[in-house]
Amino acid sequence: MAKPTAASRPELAGHMLRKRTISWLPYHFLLPSIILIMMINVYPFLTGLMYSVENGSLLKAGDFIGLDNYAKLMTMPDFWHSLYFSSVFAVFSVIGSYAVGLGLALILNKDIIGRGFFRVALLVPWILPSVVSIVGWRWLIGDQTGLFNTIITGMGFEPVLFLGTERWAIFSVIMIKVWRSFPFMMISLLAGLQTINQELYESAHMDGAGRWQSFWYITLPQLKMITVVCWILMTIWCFNDFDTIWLLTQGGPANATENLIILAYKYTFSKNAVGIGSAISIVSLVILMALALLLLKKQEQE
Repeated sequence: MAKPTAASRPELAGHMLRKRTISWLPYHFLLPSIILIMMINVYPFLTGLMYSVENGSLLKAGDFIGLDNYAKLMTMPDFWHSLYFSSVFAVFSVIGSYAVGLGLALILNKDIIGRGFFRVALLVPWILPSVVSIVGWRWLIGDQTGLFNTIITGMGFEPVLFLGTERWAIFSVIMIKVWRSFPFMMISLLAGLQTINQELYESAHMDGAGRWQSFWYITLPQLKMITVVCWILMTIWCFNDFDTIWLLTQGGPANATENLIILAYKYTFSKNAVGIGSAISIVSLVILMALALLLLKKQEQE
């Protein structure tokens, strides 16, 4: 028996037409979001990419010069120094925030007194606006009259220039970034810990495994996926961190804490070299994309 066709049954043709029309409905709902994303992300990116191949300034459009700005970056000592500091800042900030966040997540995952209060209280560094928290830190460590130095000198020791010497400035900005970032790691890892099947630990305990062995062979492998995601996100945020470093040191002293984002800002708005500043931003984007793809590829292979 032949199957009915759209031509022989008009109601079937109408149903097929309605089905094709309804299939576009999700795209209609997504269209405003797509337009908004294009305006916020795609347009500025394309504009920055265009500026990076020109020699213009903030006051006038420049001429097309191809990859000359990128070639000039390769010969700029301050670019390589900023790239080095950006890498150091990101690596130590991610490691520090992950270590602190994991330790606190393991504690808060246990049935301790006041667990709910501590879960909320430890989110304060992440919730506070960056300007408020960093201004508070400047009051604590800013100069010889800061609270920390007042205590140090009161104990008979020499004041410590936390933001006035290169090594202490690097240590300070990393330490404050860890303080601001560990709540994100903590809450993410705590959510991952609560999804681990407790029967795994019971089986390991019955087999004679200790706490360290259970942590190494059960907890860490079970947290691997959320760990990779947190590392990628935190690396991007640290690499692109502007407000922490700018509000603390503005890249000083002697450009010791100048990362790529601050360098791009200075070239664009202080030196009026929009092409160089845009090229630095594009290079930063490429580095972060390559790093994210590398971590995801490694995760897939494992």
